[in-house]
Amino acid sequence: MTPFEDFSFFIYLLIPIVPAVLLGILGVSGKVRAAWVLLSTLGMLLLIGRPLSVLYQIAGYLLFQWIIVRLYLSYRLSALGKNRAGVFYLVTFLAILPLVVVKINPSFIALGFWQTVIGFIGISYLTFRTAGIIIEIRDGLIKEVRLVDFISFVLFFPTIASGPIDRYRRFVTDLYKPLTRQDYGELAIQGMDYIFRGFLYKFIIAYLINKYWLEPLNHTFGFLPTLKYMYVYGFYLFFNFAGYSAFAIGVSYLMGIKTPINFDKPFMSKNIKDFWNRWHISLSFWFRDYIYMRFVLDSAKKKRFKNRYTASYVGYLFLFGIMGVWHGTQLQYVLYGLYHAGLMIGFDFLDRKNKTWKYWGTGPIWDLSAILVTFHFVMFGFLIFSGRLV
Repeated sequence: MTPFEDFSFFIYLLIPIVPAVLLGILGVSGKVRAAWVLLSTLGMLLLIGRPLSVLYQIAGYLLFQWIIVRLYLSYRLSALGKNRAGVFYLVTFLAILPLVVVKINPSFIALGFWQTVIGFIGISYLTFRTAGIIIEIRDGLIKEVRLVDFISFVLFFPTIASGPIDRYRRFVTDLYKPLTRQDYGELAIQGMDYIFRGFLYKFIIAYLINKYWLEPLNHTFGFLPTLKYMYVYGFYLFFNFAGYSAFAIGVSYLMGIKTPINFDKPFMSKNIKDFWNRWHISLSFWFRDYIYMRFVLDSAKKKRFKNRYTASYVGYLFLFGIMGVWHGTQLQYVLYGLYHAGLMIGFDFLDRKNKTWKYWGTGPIWDLSAILVTFHFVMFGFLIFSGRLV
C-alpha cells in the first residue's frame, strides 16, 4: 500500500497517531516518544511493505546500509581514520549503488533475485538519508549513530515513500526533544492544518485538474492543446506532490517530529534561483549542500578552473544533470535537468551584468513581471519533464 494514496490508508494511520497524541497530551519524555516512533515505523512498514517480498527488500536494504554506516563511522573514529577521499568515495558509492542500479536499468529489478533486494518504493529518499549521514560523518559532525535511531530516521513512515528529506542530526534532536503539553499542542494544531491542506490539494484540487483538464488533453495534440497541457500538467504536479508532502509533514508533527517543509509558494518566485529555494525544498537543498557547494569549494581548492564563475556554472550542469538522471534516464528527464542548469547559468550571468547594464529595476511592477516570466519558464520545464515533447 502506497502512503497517502487512498482513504483506507488514513484509517490505518489512526493506530500510530492516536497513542502519539495521547503521549503528547500527557507530556511524556522524549525517550518514550522516540520508542513509540520506532514501534510505529516498524508497525506501519508491515502495512506499507505488502506483499512480503517488499519487506524483505526493505530489511535487506536497511541491513546493507547499516553495515556501511557502522564500518565507516568506526573507521573515522579509529586511529587509522584519516580523512581519505578514496575511502569516502568508496563508501558513498556502495551506499548509492542500489539506487544507481534501479535508475540506470529499472527492468533489472524485475528479474528474479533482484526483485526481492532492490527497487522498492522510497529507495531514493532512503538513499539520500543514508548518504547524508555518511557525508556528515566525514565532516566530523556525526560521532555516534545508534541502530534504533538509524531505523527511525531512515524508515520514518510518514516520509518513507516521497520525502521530505530530513537530516539525521535535526531528526534525532526532535526525536528526543522534551515537549510540554503546550509545545505538543501547538505542533499538533499545525500538523492537523497540514493534513487538511493535503486533502484539499491532493484529493480535491489535483483530482479535479486531472479528471476534467489533464485526462482530456492526454488524447489531443497540436500547438494549442500542448500549450494548455503545459499549464494544466504543471498545476497538477504541484497540487498532487504538495498534497502528499503536506500529509507527510502533518503526520510527522503529530508524531512529535517537525519534518522540514517541501514547498513555499513556488509560483510566486521572482527568478529561477528563488524557485529552487521554494520547490521541493528538502531535495533541492540536499543537492545544493552535498553536491553543488562541495563541487564548487573543491574546485576552488584545487584551482580546477581559472574563473570562479566557470566553476559555478559547471557545478550547475553537474548538479542539475544528476537531478535529472535521478528522476530517470529517459530523455525528458535529462533534458529537464540541462534546461534548469541553463536557466540557472543564464540568470546568474544576467544578474551580474544587471548591476552595470540595468536590464531591470525594482518595485512592484518589476516584481510582478519577474514572477510572470519565471512562472512561464518553470511551466515550460514541466512540459519537458512530462515527456510530451519527446
